[in-house]
Amino acid sequence: METRHELTAHQHAHDGHTHHEHGHGHVHAHPQQGHIVPRRPSPEELTHIQGWGADLDRKNRPGVPMERTPPRYTDAKEGVPEQQPERVEVLVSPERPGITPLFGTVQPPSGLSGMIRRAAFKTTESDLRHWLLLLLADRVNVVEGIADDLAHGHVPNVFAEMGLGAEWKHNPAGLVKKAAIGAAVVGAAWYLLNRRSRYR
Repeated sequence: METRHELTAHQHAHDGHTHHEHGHGHVHAHPQQGHIVPRRPSPEELTHIQGWGADLDRKNRPGVPMERTPPRYTDAKEGVPEQQPERVEVLVSPERPGITPLFGTVQPPSGLSGMIRRAAFKTTESDLRHWLLLLLADRVNVVEGIADDLAHGHVPNVFAEMGLGAEWKHNPAGLVKKAAIGAAVVGAAWYLLNRRSRYR
């Protein structure tokens, strides 16, 4: 009857492995060294993939027309820039000791959305209320913009400006879902307001 070592040696012999006998008569199986290197496709075989190998040649890199070697010269002066005069209200986080030297003045806070933004900047940026209030202010500002357009005799194309036409074309199911959720929220709010007025 064959021993376990003999069975193992016999099995490895069929598997194509070499065997070495040691002084004590034990047979140990050792696999052959080496492995199969996977074949990688050549660049020519990958040309059917759009954009493949764009980093291999500078003329195929999208940013190359804007790149310059050496880089374009900018007359950046050392030190702190001159402080921009503050002619409109600028909201600053309470975490900042002062206003930055340069800041935007295109859309100063105004109206109801401005009041909400002022409340948001009374809290730090690590406070969740800060960001939720800013999101709310953006939504309120959209309504204020529509009201301002109507006040100046301009009827805004809300459907196009909100990208609903493109979304209906490319994502109709998502648009229907959003409309259904919006209708449900408005309906729930209307129901709760009517219910409260009945009890009064």
